[in-house]
Amino acid sequence: MKLVTFFDAGERRLGVLAGGDIVDLLAGLLTTDAASRRHFTDAVAFIRGAAEARVLAERIVAQAPASARRKADTTELAAPMLPTTILCSGSNYLDHNQEKANTPISGKEPEFFIKTSDCVVGPGEPIVLDERVTRKLDCETELAIVIGKAGRHIPVASALDHIFGYTIVNDVTARDRQVRRNAEGMVWYELGRGKAFDSSAPLGPVIVTSDEIGNPQTLALKTRINCELRQSSTTAQMIWSCAELVHFFSDNFTLRPGMVIITGTPAGTAWSQDKDLGGSGKSPPGVVPAKGYCQPGDIVECEIEKIGVLRNRVVAG
Repeated sequence: MKLVTFFDAGERRLGVLAGGDIVDLLAGLLTTDAASRRHFTDAVAFIRGAAEARVLAERIVAQAPASARRKADTTELAAPMLPTTILCSGSNYLDHNQEKANTPISGKEPEFFIKTSDCVVGPGEPIVLDERVTRKLDCETELAIVIGKAGRHIPVASALDHIFGYTIVNDVTARDRQVRRNAEGMVWYELGRGKAFDSSAPLGPVIVTSDEIGNPQTLALKTRINCELRQSSTTAQMIWSCAELVHFFSDNFTLRPGMVIITGTPAGTAWSQDKDLGGSGKSPPGVVPAKGYCQPGDIVECEIEKIGVLRNRVVAG
C-alpha cells in the first residue's frame, strides 16, 4: 500500500495511490461511524489504527466510487505525514565518511540528532536558502523508516516488526553551521543549528508499507541536482541496518507509531568538494562532482527504489 496526503481545496486529505488514481479514504468510507473515520484523519492516525485501519482502507480502495477517486498526476501532494519526531542517524555510509572530515565517533556508533515536524516540507514545496542561517546548503537523500508499533529496548531480531513502512527524506544541511574544528585539528559537529531549521526535511512523496518494500537493505538510492547525478548507491552500504537503527534509538525512546528514523546518506555530497570544511575532493565513480553548494533555482531530486522521486526547488530566503 502507498499512502499519500493531498490537497483538496486547501484541506489535507489522506489517500491511497492505486494505479494512476488516488483514492480519498474519507470520501470512500460509506459510513458516518466516528470510530472508523478517525483512522483516516491523517497518516499518523492511520498508522495508529494498525490492522483495523489497513483492512478498512483495502476495502475502500477495492470498492471506491468514482467520486472518491482523482488522477494522481493532476493532484497536488503534501508531505505524506508530519512525524511526531524525526530521529536521525548520521555518518551511516562508509563511503560518505571517506569523503569528509570526521568526528572521533564517525563510523563507530550512529551519530544521533533530531529534527521536528517543523522542518518538514512536502513534494514540490521549496527548500529555503536563508543566508542568515547558511551559505553552504547541502542535500542528502535518505531512506526514512516509519514506525508502526510501539516498543522500547527492541531487539535487532524483531526490529523490522515495528516498522510500518518507508519514505524518502532529504536531510538538508547547513554545512557551515555543522562542521567545527579547533586549533588542534579536532572535528566536531553542531547538529542542532546545522541540521534543524525551516524546510530542512523534505519528505515524501509516499509512504510505502513494509510488505511492498521487502528487504530494506537492497534499495537503490540516487540524488540528482539539475538533472546531474550526484549520489548513486544502495542501502546495502549502510554501516548500521534499519533493524539495528530501530534497536539503537529504542534504547533512548519508546518508539511510537508516527515516529520516523532517517538512516544516513552515501557519498556524493557537496561537502566532499569543500576542502575548507574537510572535504576529500573525491567523488564516487559514475557521478558528477558538485561544483558548489545548492543555489536558488536548483531542482533537487531524491530517488529511492520502490518508493519514487521526491522533487523540490531551492529558493532564496
